[in-house]
Amino acid sequence: MTTTNVASPVVSGTTSLPASSSASSSAAATSALASSQIAGNFQSFLTLLTTQLQNQNPLDPLDTNQFTQQLVQFASVEQQLKTNDQLTTLVSLQQTAQSTQALTFVGKTAVVDGSTAALTNGSATWELGVPTNANVTVSIANSTGQTVFTGSYDVNAGNNQAFTWNGKGNDGTQWPDGKYKLTATATDSAANSVAVSTQIQGVVDSVDLTQSPPLLSING
Repeated sequence: MTTTNVASPVVSGTTSLPASSSASSSAAATSALASSQIAGNFQSFLTLLTTQLQNQNPLDPLDTNQFTQQLVQFASVEQQLKTNDQLTTLVSLQQTAQSTQALTFVGKTAVVDGSTAALTNGSATWELGVPTNANVTVSIANSTGQTVFTGSYDVNAGNNQAFTWNGKGNDGTQWPDGKYKLTATATDSAANSVAVSTQIQGVVDSVDLTQSPPLLSING
């Protein structure tokens, strides 16, 4: 059984958790409804204004101040419509930029928070973060929850420390390729518990552009 505990290369790419597509659809529908309502008010106002001008008493025309206020309101509503259209364009450009940026991650190695890694060709790697020198106990379980390997190691403080498992159990059994979950606990020299963070790394093989923001897929 061979395990290693060495420094890891710098992270090449990461992604945040995606927002739900249903939320984006709901926001778009709300924006469309609001624009429709403003457009309706705009047309109603225009109709009322022109009708008022057509039916005013030539001997007693509209008050200049009131007429000016109405024109200002008219211009304000028109400007709001144009602003909504411009905001829609800006949102569309931002989404396009996100998609373009996400596509550049394809083929690159990414490190993200997680504890389940893929054992491929007898090798699986996790990244451990240990805030202080400690004795770290590692336990690895298969997809059914069965513990297949345990081990204890003296680890120096540091982040992104690679722990590679060769797929062999404590009894020498070579476990098949698949998904395996690592659990790590640690204690310092005074026997105090130390929190250990776990991350996984892999190659970004695809991007789901239907999500907002786009969702990266790592090792499938």
